[in-house]
Amino acid sequence: MRAPHQACRARGFTLIEAILVIVIIGIIGAIVAVFIRAPVQGYVDTRVRAAATDEADLALRRIARDLRLALPNSVRVNKDGSAVEFLLTRAGGRYLTLDDDVEDFPVLDFDEPGKVSFTAVGGTRPRIEAGDFIVVYNLGNPEDSESDAYRYVPLGTGINIARVASVDRSSENNPIVTLQNNPFATQATPMRSPSNRFQVVTGPVTYACETRPDGGRELVRYWGYAISPTQQAAPENAQRAVIAARVADCEHVFRYGSEALRRSALVVLNLALFAGNGKGDDALVRLASQVHVDNTP
Repeated sequence: MRAPHQACRARGFTLIEAILVIVIIGIIGAIVAVFIRAPVQGYVDTRVRAAATDEADLALRRIARDLRLALPNSVRVNKDGSAVEFLLTRAGGRYLTLDDDVEDFPVLDFDEPGKVSFTAVGGTRPRIEAGDFIVVYNLGNPEDSESDAYRYVPLGTGINIARVASVDRSSENNPIVTLQNNPFATQATPMRSPSNRFQVVTGPVTYACETRPDGGRELVRYWGYAISPTQQAAPENAQRAVIAARVADCEHVFRYGSEALRRSALVVLNLALFAGNGKGDDALVRLASQVHVDNTP
């Protein structure tokens, strides 16, 4: 017989026991993964959509901010709605006229081309700078070059836009603006503003949806190029910045109100972005916005 206090021989796991444990752990892991996968995937998808939504929203806000500063009657959209162009204003004010009967200050003359200086009544904020454009009573009628600022030609005649040569701020509240020439006095029909208003334009701006060499699409902002009577989706010699990548469709991104409603028109923005890396099988995020454009010249 074995002694009462004799030590028992130590035993390990058998191969069958080890296999059973591995199988059980695998089953438990699979069950846990099934329940965890859906919330994790939902979280990832939400983050991706949120990033695409923020990108689209930021782009639309940027476009809307510029459109609200557009020169009246200068917004134009190309045929397929992939690009919008407008003349960006920086300030505005009222010009002095003969009817104001103020001595020692020049007026904006609509009769004598040699008089190229005028007084900006009350000044402007921000201030007028050399190189800016002065526009008076822009109707945006492409059939009438005298009321369409896009017809600008340096030292041209018979148009409603002129470039600023210098500004005399001896009187800060009533600066005297000197133009490179006075095209207002060479118009066949003087296009005086009924309220003696003028706008200060820095130049044209274009937002265009373009296709990259790799087949992807992006929304681009162009600025710093010459004013042209014909619209170009990709203006030459312009500064360029991408404001939205992963664009899904370039057609009908921009729509402009009908001619009957141009005095109080709407620019409709419709931007769709891929939520992923820009492939066709990614989910889409689509944002739409309407921007009111005041076309009262």
